[in-house]
Amino acid sequence: MMETGHAIREAVAAKRRSAEAVTRSALEAIERMEPSLKAYITLLPERALAKAREIDARIARGDRVGSLAGIPTAVKDIFCLEGELTTCGSKLLANFKPPFSSTVVQRLEAADAVIVGKTNMDEFAMGSSCENSAFFPTHNPWDLEGVPGGSSGGSASTVGSRAVPIGVGTDTGGSIREPASFCNIVGVKPTYGRVSRYGMIAFASSLDQAGPMTADVRDAADVLEAIAGFDPMDSTSVDVPVPHYADQLRDDLSGVRIGLVREFEESIATDPAMARLYKEAYADLAALGATIVDVSLPHAKYGLATYYLIAPAECSSNLARYDGTRYGVRLDGGGDVYSMFDKTRAAGFGPEVKRRIILGTYALCSGYYDAYYVRAQKVRTLMKQDFDQAFAACDVIACPAVSCPPFELGAKSQDPVAMYLMDYFTIPMSLAGLPALSVPAGYVDDLPVGLQICAPAFEEGRMLGVAHAYERRTQHAAKREPVVS
Repeated sequence: MMETGHAIREAVAAKRRSAEAVTRSALEAIERMEPSLKAYITLLPERALAKAREIDARIARGDRVGSLAGIPTAVKDIFCLEGELTTCGSKLLANFKPPFSSTVVQRLEAADAVIVGKTNMDEFAMGSSCENSAFFPTHNPWDLEGVPGGSSGGSASTVGSRAVPIGVGTDTGGSIREPASFCNIVGVKPTYGRVSRYGMIAFASSLDQAGPMTADVRDAADVLEAIAGFDPMDSTSVDVPVPHYADQLRDDLSGVRIGLVREFEESIATDPAMARLYKEAYADLAALGATIVDVSLPHAKYGLATYYLIAPAECSSNLARYDGTRYGVRLDGGGDVYSMFDKTRAAGFGPEVKRRIILGTYALCSGYYDAYYVRAQKVRTLMKQDFDQAFAACDVIACPAVSCPPFELGAKSQDPVAMYLMDYFTIPMSLAGLPALSVPAGYVDDLPVGLQICAPAFEEGRMLGVAHAYERRTQHAAKREPVVS
């Protein structure tokens, strides 16, 4: 049975368990599973145990502890952690130890989460399978021959294996929601600007957003509350009050209008097994008292094309800083600085990163900028307007999180377009900057699949409430066990 973070926190605070014992248990589970999963780039046992002992000492003195006290937590290796390797899954940063911690890490540690390690990821968050890591691919805990999803595959895998109850990832076009679906956990992409990006290594600055990947919806609510909020260090951070999300969790959906997206339902209908699963999920929502309504996102079909112009363009600009001059790996260019740039970037970047840099640089070139990048931004505006109209008729949108269950390692790695299509259902929410999550929805061919729920901007509590009611009714993740233990 999955152990939740909130259960651990309550036991530690009540002195029924020590934070040190919980941490040791998590580290032992990780060590046992890691040869099969390869979820971590860097493990931090000494740091984790020191933090756990500090929490136990404070509790013994009667001091107050944070909302995540004693909970073992895995952090995607895209977040800077002072003095510890932060590689972003790339050879270019294989030796990089930042002199500061990201705001997300600072807030996790302020809430007394115990960070046990930095998790594997697609290089610079570019991928949907966690096979683009420069170091090794990560495996799915529900099918060791399958992918865990990406780019936050390491965090999803370790939480899905039940080694730790909390992970943190990032989502640019679906990189929290898709691996959450594949690994049978809850994954939340907050509203753009809700969580600080300071110290989070950038892929596409107008899309990247950090969020929780957790054992259940209550844990997601608690982690989101801990990491959300205005940060003057991030110019894109929005100063909107952060509610106590746990108060917004629901047991029924009476009075809630849930929109089903006509275009998404037409697309998923081509796969009878997936269509049947989602039909059952919508029936469960209705049985909880929700009113199901039909909505339309007519520009969603342009989501992939729009995203793969905007995101690579921003990636091209952001990754220009990795030239071997200021930090990261440097290759000898034979005395010529431009040769050093070329050799460093050619050896340091993997194939997918190079592909997206080339795409983005092309889209930003003089003569193509207006034809491609500017036009894509206009479509993005239309997409946001589609969501505004849809939310005039409903409170949240329910739709597929993925188009298929987890696929085998290597099955799509030689076909970039097939891999890009994995984000078809998640990209529109990212382009519109809206919050969305994936919650376990059942199994197809014995492999997990998630239901996506989307809400208007800064209404994370609303979608968490719907997901909580659905989770309590269905208990999909608790019905089966992962293949590793």
